[in-house]
Amino acid sequence: MPKQPLAPFFNPKGIAVIGASREPVKLGYGLARNLLQSGYPGKVHLVNPRGGELFGLPLYKTILEVPDPVDLVVLLTAAPTIPDLLETCAKRGIKAAIIASGGFRETGSEGAALEARCVGIAQQYGMRFIGPNCIGLIDTHLPLDTTFLPPPGPMKGDIAFISHSGAICAAVIDWVRGQGFGLSSLVSLGNQADVNETDVLGAIADNPKTTVIMLYMESVSNGRRFMEQARQVSRMKPVIALKVGRSESGQRAAASHTGALTGSETAFDAALKKVGVLRAATTEEMFQWARTLAWCPLPKGDRVAILTNAGGPGVTAADAAENEELELAEFSPHTLAGLKQFLPPAASFHNPLDMLASASPEHYAQSLTLLLDDPGVDSVLVIAPPPPMFSAGAVAKAIIPVIQGANKPVVVALMGDKLIQEAVEHLRAVHIPEFRFPEPAMSALAVLSRRRAILAFLEHTPTRAKATNKRKANAILKDVPPGMLASQNTSRLLESYGIPCVHASLAPDAQEAVHMAEQTGYPVVIKVASPDISHKSDVGGVMLNLKDSQSVSAGFDQVVSNAKNACPGARIDGVIVQRMLPVGQEVILGVVRDAQFGPLVMFGSGGIEVEGLKDLAFALAPLTYQEADSLLENTWAGRKLKGFRNILPADREAVLDALIRLAQLAYDFPQIAEIEINPLLVASQGVFAVDVRVRLSGS
Repeated sequence: MPKQPLAPFFNPKGIAVIGASREPVKLGYGLARNLLQSGYPGKVHLVNPRGGELFGLPLYKTILEVPDPVDLVVLLTAAPTIPDLLETCAKRGIKAAIIASGGFRETGSEGAALEARCVGIAQQYGMRFIGPNCIGLIDTHLPLDTTFLPPPGPMKGDIAFISHSGAICAAVIDWVRGQGFGLSSLVSLGNQADVNETDVLGAIADNPKTTVIMLYMESVSNGRRFMEQARQVSRMKPVIALKVGRSESGQRAAASHTGALTGSETAFDAALKKVGVLRAATTEEMFQWARTLAWCPLPKGDRVAILTNAGGPGVTAADAAENEELELAEFSPHTLAGLKQFLPPAASFHNPLDMLASASPEHYAQSLTLLLDDPGVDSVLVIAPPPPMFSAGAVAKAIIPVIQGANKPVVVALMGDKLIQEAVEHLRAVHIPEFRFPEPAMSALAVLSRRRAILAFLEHTPTRAKATNKRKANAILKDVPPGMLASQNTSRLLESYGIPCVHASLAPDAQEAVHMAEQTGYPVVIKVASPDISHKSDVGGVMLNLKDSQSVSAGFDQVVSNAKNACPGARIDGVIVQRMLPVGQEVILGVVRDAQFGPLVMFGSGGIEVEGLKDLAFALAPLTYQEADSLLENTWAGRKLKGFRNILPADREAVLDALIRLAQLAYDFPQIAEIEINPLLVASQGVFAVDVRVRLSGS
């Protein structure tokens, strides 16, 4: 059945609270109190089977007694009572519910059964619900507060917070209030039995009061759907995600290096990158990034200027800039000349600009003005340990008008505690991001640059590989059972999508190996053929540069013997005979199908180096040209394709083309579970897939 819209959650005309309590120690009391004190402009109805009165309002004994309008109900009663109450609400015509009660699937099988009943009722009556096991939602602008959290609630702001965890919400509300900024809305999703993060993401993005969205995630309900929604939202507003539970609970059973080296977190990283969502490492980082994105303009480039009154913090900031892949700006002659007019000769006029400890508030303001006027400066980090002869508050007051009049981002590192509190309050009052140390301040500037790059990246669409033969590939894969694709078909499959392969022949015995080598032309390579041996070189199952029939015959015996000794139970079908290729660079291309996000493409150093170096980069299929290029630029294997010292340049464009084609092949055929080309030999002109493995799933 089609999903119902979520408007009743975010702009209800009337709300009923089932489980309102007259006992101040009960959560139902706190919920009713918060809703009434929030200033919610619609009708509020309180329900308790004992009746009576609470906060001057009648306590209705059942929802059926409550007068219209009611389009949202909040349920806070014992878990076993919830399904029947939910059905009564649905029959009354209420289409939205928040189930704040705990005691559902988080408690075990009995709770899971109760939760399943709630889902069935909602589907039957076309109802949507948030929860169970959640604290509800807050909208500071409507206003609306359906939580039972202790007051005061968050201040009005322009940052939205969507959380899988209810427990973190109370701490977050108190923390952001202490940090001097507010929230536009907060949504606690709980168990997400019905409404999930993807549903709410779109609804929150539609709120004009929200400029930045934060997601605290423990999982994702539907990976592909989340990606579609997040990409749309990221085009409009910055989205920052903190995904917890990064550790892998188990190792994937894989038939390739690609499968062994990837996991759900790798796929999650690639998914967020593909749709333009910023991934924070910590809760504090998420909020600091959000505050900066909400309060600062985006820079036009990555060139940052550092303004300080002390050398050490300036060097610390310069190191942080390099770590964040930002560039230290070079000051123009005009800027340098202006600075030398009022700063002491002993000052350091290079970036970082160290005005010395004697710097006055006026020096800060004048220097900052010149830096912001410099066309070679895109953003500025101001560092202000407590000046020896002036107050940090005076420095803040001096630079505030300069920052407010600029169209470039400026963040401030106020280093200290008690001596900088006045400055902190001044900056927070006018929404200028301040930090205690240079590193998080530089991270904030970096996230602004990343947001600028994301907006440019989201303009690109996946590059459809040209000259692919989907019909031929389908014929090769049709009716093939799950498992490893036969080696004679792997090259045909790749070539149907335009990826050049080294033709391989299966020789069951030494005599046939010699015959095939003579047909192929010497020199040749032979590799043991076994569906049970993933990494042939590890077992001595590969011999290179065999130049005559005698070496091929002896080589056959040797690799088969090596394989049998290393893997006594393995099935040996003979050897694969291929021609020896010219000298080139070896890289690995791979794809593993992630259960949530689809085909995950891997690129990196190939051959026997892949697991040792772990020089790898990942992206989700299908690929844009820019994504393929990024895979190369983020690995040593890709960068050295341009040549390095005694390493000759190789055909980089052919690698990009092969990546895009491989990604398209995996995207077009869901039954492909894994593909690995290791190595892909990159010559001065062209590429050759030397060793290919394809595993099919049952889908």
